[in-house]
Amino acid sequence: MSRHISEQYDSELESLNRLLMEMGGLVERQLRSAARAFVTHDTGLAAEVFTLETDVNRLELALDDECVHIIARRQPAARDLRLLISIMKAGTDLERVGDEACKIARMTEQVATFPIPDNGYLGIQHMRDIVIRMLTTTLDAFARLDLDAAYEVIATDAEVDDGFAAVDRALLREIAEQSDFLQRSVNTVWTARALERIGDHAKNISEYIVYVIRGRDVRHPGAARS
Repeated sequence: MSRHISEQYDSELESLNRLLMEMGGLVERQLRSAARAFVTHDTGLAAEVFTLETDVNRLELALDDECVHIIARRQPAARDLRLLISIMKAGTDLERVGDEACKIARMTEQVATFPIPDNGYLGIQHMRDIVIRMLTTTLDAFARLDLDAAYEVIATDAEVDDGFAAVDRALLREIAEQSDFLQRSVNTVWTARALERIGDHAKNISEYIVYVIRGRDVRHPGAARS
């Protein structure tokens, strides 16, 4: 009986992990589509981002509900309890990544009537590539509870911050020099900000991995790796 209960519990945890990865896959699709839509002014692709939002929200609610039920039934302790709490938090961060992707899609709709800039939104493309890599890596790290990969994502967040600062500086110069495409410049800054926040959410998920494995909260500055 004890073995049966243990196997059933393991199955429940595996099911939760699959649900989180399914949600992560949808959010990654949202991010890729939104970022591509913005740099190409593709409003059709932007519209696809919104269609995924309902499924992402549904999966977040399902994750929370199942985690609460498992905690109530199994009364887990130590690492298992940290894992369940982290899955719930990761679901929240993924839902917010989806929200940021929708913001980018809305920015796309507003800039679509403007010409694409000569540099092809190079700064946005640079940030996009970094945050997509961060999100992909952190999801894979969560699935495998890979501590080294989690620390890699946490460290990469500084690159996203630098990328946002570079985009912000360039667009401030653009606005000062000419105002013909002011709306495009403003929306580009907001898109860069959305990408920066997505990087933060990917970093958060990696920090939950550290919490599961080490039992340490490393969300705040000054928390050293050990």
